Amino acid sequence: MSVYFIKARGWRFDFTLKGVRQTQAWFKTKTEAKQAEAKRREEIANPEKQIETEKTQTDMAFLELVNKRLDHVKAYNSDSHYGTYLYLARRWVKEWGDSFCNKITQEMVQDYILERRKVSAFTANKDLRYLRSTFNYGLKKKFIKINPANEIEFFPVEKKIKDTPSTEDIDKVIEIADSNTQDYLWTIRETMARVGEINRLTWDDVNFNGQYVILYTRKKKGGHLTPRKVPMSKKLFEILSQRYLKRDKSKPWIFWHTFWSSKTGDKKEGPYTNRKRIMRSLCKKAG
Repeated sequence: MSVYFIKARGWRFDFTLKGVRQTQAWFKTKTEAKQAEAKRREEIANPEKQIETEKTQTDMAFLELVNKRLDHVKAYNSDSHYGTYLYLARRWVKEWGDSFCNKITQEMVQDYILERRKVSAFTANKDLRYLRSTFNYGLKKKFIKINPANEIEFFPVEKKIKDTPSTEDIDKVIEIADSNTQDYLWTIRETMARVGEINRLTWDDVNFNGQYVILYTRKKKGGHLTPRKVPMSKKLFEILSQRYLKRDKSKPWIFWHTFWSSKTGDKKEGPYTNRKRIMRSLCKKAG
């Protein structure tokens, strides 16, 4: 159903056409939402009319802007970055989801950031940084005219030198893990890769003859998935060789799991998207 009602907010339309999500909210009646949806479909079918609409558009619903920004982040950035954005965006929508962007003032944003400061300066700065990028995205696309977060200053933070764990501590943590997780942690250790790079690793990225693996990252400007070769150590060669012999040939990933999809409620198999809790629990067990 492309048109639906949300209690205490109103009607909205939400559909995907040619791979692009189209959404707008909040309408007082179902009829208004349907009319707006029909108009949007007509604009897509007639690009000339769409261009004229874009020329005259000066504002949009905050929820719509957030959704467009999330779609952009999902297409151009890493899964972990998208996950962080989604987590923060849900908080913003609770505050301003039923507002238009030009109704959100600098004072409103400042009050929200001050409230987040009660958690920590780091938390408040993170929210502010992501809010700025969201409004700046709207400015760049000419959806809105102003960014109410631009003039707000970041809070000072106390920066500390990060503690580097000793080899002995790392060994203890790996030793306490199950065999599959041990392989996972050793692969990170031997490649010095980011967690996302290991989650993305497939058997096509492993070259046993040349004794190297290919890792991909989206950390480069523009979000391009950029590869790099990493030589295999003797330890890594042994781990991957053993996993290759025991692999499920129907699965392309080196590390994967079975999970329940939060979207569909179905049981699925696939690569990890993140493993945020694993180190905390293992460090606790290892003392």
